[in-house]
Amino acid sequence: MNYSLAYTPCPNDTYIFAALTNGLLKDAPKVDAVLDDVEGLNAAARRGTYALTKVSYGAIPYLLDRYRILRAGGALGRGCGPLLVAKPRADGTVPALEELPPQTVIAIPGALTTAFLLVRLALGRTPQTAEMRFDKIVDAVAKGEVDAGLIIHESRFTYQVRGLRAIVDLGEWWEAHTKTPIPLGAILARRDLGDAEAHEVDEAVRRSLQFARKREDAIIDYVRAHATEMSDDVMRKHIGLYVNDFSDDVGDEGRAAVDTLFTRASAAGLIPADTKPEFVG
Repeated sequence: MNYSLAYTPCPNDTYIFAALTNGLLKDAPKVDAVLDDVEGLNAAARRGTYALTKVSYGAIPYLLDRYRILRAGGALGRGCGPLLVAKPRADGTVPALEELPPQTVIAIPGALTTAFLLVRLALGRTPQTAEMRFDKIVDAVAKGEVDAGLIIHESRFTYQVRGLRAIVDLGEWWEAHTKTPIPLGAILARRDLGDAEAHEVDEAVRRSLQFARKREDAIIDYVRAHATEMSDDVMRKHIGLYVNDFSDDVGDEGRAAVDTLFTRASAAGLIPADTKPEFVG
């Protein structure tokens, strides 16, 4: 049996899943990989499309009837949060977050992304938005098509080249207010996978990451093939930032961070009340 496995073409995901996807792990489950933008994966998960899928933590409150969260393969960490950016004013500054007027239009990478959940928590309100693929946002802000942009993934390494400035680093905001790492994305297992299957897959994801760390030469071409629009330097910075100890296992600290995110979002009326994450194992 082959499991359908969906993840993004971003270097952190392709790095983690390269060995599993390409059959480099002995006695590992077989998978059929599908790569898509994270908001596309969030939407597909609401339909239960894939047995295994990467999603945003911002989407998980709407997916727990269909999926459980794996402990391995996710994106949590420190210093890796989304940024809200804008073109500088004539004096070279950008407004502070609390100075943004209600009519400010913010480009967002999707309504179910963790980034959008975080900016609403930080603002204390839901702003006017324009949804677009994450890799289109920097260009839209630079061209003045929107007032500000919520950027994720490799855009955080390149936005300054387009003359943009950060209004707020939402990762720093989150860490300052909660003292926890920031939960960005997770791998989910559909509920029609039994406990034994889910545990086997979770361990296979962990083994796939371990393989990549030991045998990078065997997987880096796969990563590079899906990172065609970024330099090797940006690709490696991306991996270095988003692939960390939490990628091996979310652990107690990571689970506490997820609980904190859901508790705060629920109290703010942004997700269903009393949402509790359910992890495999």
